[in-house]
Parts: sequence; C-alpha cells; structure tokens
Amino acid sequence: MDLNTVREVVLVRERTELPAWQPGDAFIAGGCWLLSATVFQQIASTILQTTVERLRLRQSDTDTSKFDTGAFGSTGTTVTGKVRDNRFGFARLGDIQPAGGGTGSVTELRIDDLDKECSMANQVHLGHIFHLAGSPKVTKAAAVLVSIPDGALVIGDDGTIVYCGERGDLPDEYPSATVHDHRGGYLLPGFVDTHIHFPQTYAYDSYGGGPLLEWLNMCIFPSESKFADPEFAQQAAVEFTRRRVATGTTAAMVFGSAFPHAQDALFTETQKAGLRIVAGRGIQTRGPDTAKPLITSEEDAIRLTREEIDKWHGADTGDYNSALLHVAIIPRFSLSVTTETFKRLGELYDDVRDRGVYLHSHLNENNRPGTGEVDSTKQDFQVNSYLDTYDGKFLPGSKVGGSSLLGRRTILAHCVHMQDVELERMAETGSSVSHCPVSQLFLGSGTMPWKRTVASGVNISAGTDVGGGDEWLIPRVLGDAFKVHITEPGDAGVSMHPAEMLLLGTLGGARALDMENRFGNFDLGKEADFVVVDPSGTPALSAVLRNAVRADDTELARDQTLFGLLMGIRESWITEVYVQGRRAKAS
Repeated sequence: MDLNTVREVVLVRERTELPAWQPGDAFIAGGCWLLSATVFQQIASTILQTTVERLRLRQSDTDTSKFDTGAFGSTGTTVTGKVRDNRFGFARLGDIQPAGGGTGSVTELRIDDLDKECSMANQVHLGHIFHLAGSPKVTKAAAVLVSIPDGALVIGDDGTIVYCGERGDLPDEYPSATVHDHRGGYLLPGFVDTHIHFPQTYAYDSYGGGPLLEWLNMCIFPSESKFADPEFAQQAAVEFTRRRVATGTTAAMVFGSAFPHAQDALFTETQKAGLRIVAGRGIQTRGPDTAKPLITSEEDAIRLTREEIDKWHGADTGDYNSALLHVAIIPRFSLSVTTETFKRLGELYDDVRDRGVYLHSHLNENNRPGTGEVDSTKQDFQVNSYLDTYDGKFLPGSKVGGSSLLGRRTILAHCVHMQDVELERMAETGSSVSHCPVSQLFLGSGTMPWKRTVASGVNISAGTDVGGGDEWLIPRVLGDAFKVHITEPGDAGVSMHPAEMLLLGTLGGARALDMENRFGNFDLGKEADFVVVDPSGTPALSAVLRNAVRADDTELARDQTLFGLLMGIRESWITEVYVQGRRAKAS
C-alpha cells in the first residue's frame, strides 16, 4: 500500500490507545476516528499490528487486499452522514454518493446530509428481554415492565440501542450486523451498584468486630490501611474490577481508598475493562487509633480530593456528560470528619458541582441507643438530625455552618433509621438512597422501612456495601430486599413486585447516578449497557426456571418468571457484560 496516496482513513475500533494527535489530525466520532494521511502514516505499523479490527479505505489506486472496504461501497466515494450528539454515524447504503459525481481520490469527508437518520448497526443480540420502559417511579414499575421472550436488541456503531423488540419484527435494515444468539438465556440492563467499598475488597465476612462502629475499628480500618502498599493496592484494583465484570455490575458508586496511588489503580483498571465508575478517596480527618493511616490534615483532605477530581473526573472523554469515569467527594461518615472539614467540603462542592461531581457517604445506619452511629453523630455535632450534618447545618442546634452537600448527584447509603423530615428533605433535593439489605443483615443494623421510604418520594437504588455486605451480585441484594421487607412487622410488611426489584438494581441506580438519560433500560437511543444471563451454568436452578408452574394469566406468568430469575441468578449465570455496546473484559 502506498501511504502517500491515502487521504483519509476511518478506523473502526473498540477501546484503542493511540499516540497523541495534533489539532486537525483527527476527528473523534463515537466509535470511529477519522485520521489525516500524515498521522496515519506515522502510526500505521502499530495500528495494523495490534489494535484495529477492520480498516475502511476511501481511496482509489490503493492495495486494499488486507482490508474490509466493501461495507459502504467502492473506494473513491464520499460518504454522507449525520452529526448528532457529538457522534458520527454512516448513512444508509443508498445515501452514499460518489464524490463529484464520479470516482477518484477522496480528499474530504463531506457531512452534507444532516437530516438523514443513521441506521448503521453492528450487533444484534437475541434472547428473552426484560427491562422497564420509560422513567417510572418505583410504585409504577409493574406497569412498564417489558418482557419479550423471543427478543432482539440491536446496537448501533455508536454503542446506542437502535431497536428493542420482537425478533420476528426485526427490520430489514440491519443485514450486515453481527448476530449474537443467546436464546435460552436472558438480556437484562446492566446492574448498578450504588454503594461498594474498594478498600474492603478483601474484608468482607470479617469476624470479630460486632456492630458497625466496633467492626470498623477492629476489622475495617486495619484492612483499608493495607492499601498504603502500592503493590497490594494494584492487586486489589485488578481483583475488584474482575469481580465487577463477573457479576455484571456495569456501573458503580465506589467508596475509594484514602491513598491516591490506590485510586489511580482503580480508575486505570476500570478504564481498561470498559466499565462505568463514580469513585472518590475516602475522606477522614479524625478517628480512632486504628484509623490513623487513613487520616489526613484538613488541608490535605481538600487538596487530595481536588487533585483527584482534576485528574480523573471525565478523564476518558474530557466531558463528564459522555464519560465512563467520574469522581465523587466522599467523607466516610460524619463521625470521621470535623465541622471544619464539612465547611471546606461545602466550599469545594460549590466550586465543582457544575462539573458533574458527585457526593457520597453513609447515613442513619446503626441506631444502638446512646452509643450507636446515629445517636453518637447527633450528640457529637449537637444537631437535630443526622442528615443536617450533610445539609450544611452541622453547628450546634443545627445552625448553618456551610453549604449543603445534597442534590441530584448525592447518594447516601443505608438510610435505615430516618426521621420523616430527613426523607422529605432528601426527596426535595433529589438526593438518592442506596439500599443495602445484605449489609444491614450482616451488621445487625435493622431494616430500612420500605413502604415509608417509598412514600416519601425519594429515589431508591441498590448497594452491595462490600465489605459490610458479603455479596457482590446485585440480584442477591434484590433477593434479600424481598426477604427483609416481607418480614417487616404488621402492615409495614410488603411482598415486593419483581418489577420493583428490577428497578432497584438497574434504572433506580442509573437515576441515582443522574445518568438515567444515558443507561438503565433498553429505550431507543440509550447507551447499550446490558448483561447476558445464561441459566444453563447452574443446571439445577435452570431446571427450576424451565419447570416451575406458571399462571394462566400472562402478566402474572411474566412476573413469576422475572421473580424466579432475579431470585435465582448466580455469578455463573453472567456470561457476557456490555457497556456502550462493547464487551467488558477485566485484566
């Protein structure tokens, strides 16, 4: 191939790491890169050896024997397409027009057909589809539950969903798409874990600590301190990411390590795997002796957090609206910081809130009278409610001492022992609850009252809370949620609808992350985050799904199947995991 004759090349790639380019050398567009001839010539040898799946040349008089050139017509043509939402997609075959009315060397890509919809698709996934359409509240989830036993999910080149429906109704416009046949299995939206601890990767099922505060002091602070060792932290980052892929957790709010090198390892491994993450270093400016390695000065707490935001927030794309990597400000809990820390964190959050930065912490987890987390917090700060400390009212008498940390990108974990005024305030500010029933069982923290919490209007999502929780798989969290809420006393007890359970682990999590517009279900145009569930990996449980009695009523039979699936899913059933239409793979 004579590189001097090449004017433009389109590389269609997965996650490709390429050398830095100068302005004008490349046009980034979704999953495609448009390169100038000079840059292509400089890096061609590296690309052709390692990273490109297929190459489409738009140039005549070129040896194209090694490359796929026929997908969009002959060489020497100008492609007309559509620019939309910072993505570029090829137009339909019929929209391709020869340059200048004839053939010859292509020296430009003309985007002159802005009204035509791009219909290019590169994947069709077949299987039994379950998802929740639209944007329902949890009380309306059952009304929008979609079940398509012989379904097809079509993913466009830009990683978004272009079709979700019956396989028999699949349009003819996707003939060149690769078909992935998962029939006998299920396609579910990717699971969203809104509360999980990275530095507790190896600390779940820790014995000997008792309830929350004693458990932290005896088991968790020493475990998290081991992340001071960069090699250990790197090992944990690899394992943490592997566990996420293995359990289908496509997006997560991650309570991070106190040590910046550990956070760097976490973000790096997450980016390599192609997963979504919101994470931040755990902030502590006071605590018991066992927490000393995790504690920083007031100044360092703010400096290190700001540095992490500047380094990693939106780092993969440069725009938090399209990024997979995000940063949160994460004070461990109110007893781990001072009023001065809260004041400074409020100032920092005021400064970065419009950049899409998140806030995450714990709230009302353990209510042991007098000495538990809730009473200790209220006594220490002399406030009327625990939530006041996060709402800027952290001075005695719940007087305002700084800015509120609540908002649409605030997730507070547990919320077991809430006052009505606290629930109302969270709903008012758009803050979300991360419900962690597995952890609450393990630490004896009690049960978040389902009916009362739902009635407040606050958004509810699901968290594993590894390592307080000892399950990495979100469906196991949903199963325990069903069990604890059906056993609530008296009229408070409720049998959760399986659609409510599904919302908790998927769409509710996307909403908590303020990214419901991007993922969480299979609505057209959303980014294709999904898991492939194949029950054949556990024959005994698979047999239950095949042979269980189903009602004659079709809706009830649908609900019975989804319930059996969510309650029965085990890690071995998760066979493939996709984010933005790309398969996630850990190191």
